[in-house]
Amino acid sequence: MTEGNYIQSAQDFLAASDREFAAGDVRQASEKLYGAANQALSAIAMRRGWGYESHRDMKNATQRLAAEYDDEFIIGGFGLAEKFHKNFFHGAMEEYEIAVDRPSVRNYVRRLTAIFEAEAAAG
Repeated sequence: MTEGNYIQSAQDFLAASDREFAAGDVRQASEKLYGAANQALSAIAMRRGWGYESHRDMKNATQRLAAEYDDEFIIGGFGLAEKFHKNFFHGAMEEYEIAVDRPSVRNYVRRLTAIFEAEAAAG
């Protein structure tokens, strides 16, 4: 898979998540939302030659990227995405948590996509 494929996959997962939430399948929607965040971060990590194939790699990439951009939202956004990943397995998120956290994860994916696109444009 290429970096661009990961970004496209992130967008596809966001759209799938929206469809799943609309259909009432919260657990599948939650996993797709986490998948979108993971794929966007994978694109950046791959471009930079960082590890991206394990959860630890993703946590490390999150820390490095947040430090580079001096942006704590990058850490927080990934943490919220992880809540949705856990929700897939345990179905433990309350409706109000989903309502509050879902837009933040979408914004996180948008932020990572913007970082990726800016770097791609810069060469």
